[in-house]
Amino acid sequence: MSKQIICAGCGIPIQTEDETRPGYAPPSALERESVVCRRCFRLTHYNEVPDIAPTDDDFIRLLQRIGESDALIVYLVDIFDFNGSWVSGLGRFAGKNDILLVGNKIDVLPKSTNKDKLKRWLRRMANEYGIHPVDVLLISAEKGFGVRELAERMDEWRQGKDVFVVGCTNVGKSTFINRLISLYGLSNRKVTTSAFPGTTLNFIELPLAGGRVLYDTPGVINRHQMAHAVTYDELKIILPKKEIRPKVYQLNERQTIFLGGLARIDYMGAGRRSLVVYASNDLYIHRTKWENADALYKEQVGKLLAPPYHPEDFPELVRQDFSIDDEESDIVFSGLGWVSVKGVGATVRAYAPKGIHIIKRPSIIG
Repeated sequence: MSKQIICAGCGIPIQTEDETRPGYAPPSALERESVVCRRCFRLTHYNEVPDIAPTDDDFIRLLQRIGESDALIVYLVDIFDFNGSWVSGLGRFAGKNDILLVGNKIDVLPKSTNKDKLKRWLRRMANEYGIHPVDVLLISAEKGFGVRELAERMDEWRQGKDVFVVGCTNVGKSTFINRLISLYGLSNRKVTTSAFPGTTLNFIELPLAGGRVLYDTPGVINRHQMAHAVTYDELKIILPKKEIRPKVYQLNERQTIFLGGLARIDYMGAGRRSLVVYASNDLYIHRTKWENADALYKEQVGKLLAPPYHPEDFPELVRQDFSIDDEESDIVFSGLGWVSVKGVGATVRAYAPKGIHIIKRPSIIG
């Protein structure tokens, strides 16, 4: 039997018989040193939307292997979308393995962010979610910041074991893996990176010292993130590509802020106070009076209030009410950003597309 060929981009076994099934590559592709499936080729070269994605059962089956192994887990979260990028039930999949918590995309937060305070915040939130990491590190996989230090810490903490890199979709996992490939001099390997959720379909194996293996695992799909309510062109707008410029608004009672046409927050009172919007610099933010907000949205969604660019296909906005009990809290729109509300005693109403999570949390940037 001939040796099975694995796609270097997404980890799926290569097959040449059926173009409609995962892992298809034309027979001529097998002659290359590094073989990628047609799906990865189209993602890389044409940014085409993939028509094949793993199911939730596929993820559970694959992740169960982690708990059955004696390994170090490197757990990547997206600092810009911490809550939205959290993998629910990770403690169950991790078993007794140590977890190294890595906050990616530090480059999109304001440069004034206190990194030590941010690490403490990440550890605190992880503890609340039932995870007790052995260490917390900050990196930018895109820019390369902190990756070498992380690689050194990985070698220390794994103690000769295998490593599983875990995270949800769009957390930057494949970009991080490619940084490691470059660092380790594995020039003939490169995994597929894309803004599309679910790019990696199977475990991708990379050799480590001592005969051990680093496994790039499929990104867990969190369907409550905004990425699953927008098109690819809209996704390019809402994912920050550089340092966020916070937008500060002094609001009187009964004023509204729109985040494009994707989300909305109403400040109902009491008194005048600051609301700070942390979102992609490319996302249009609009302030108006609360009594005008419904009519404005109905008339301007897809126009002034965009994205979405095709409002007829966009889910309806659903409201949640929040009371602010701390000096500063964030109202988070999963995968879109957050609004920091200053001062105790505020009442706000937040709106997001049906199925997209809105939560209140302690402020990530004080």
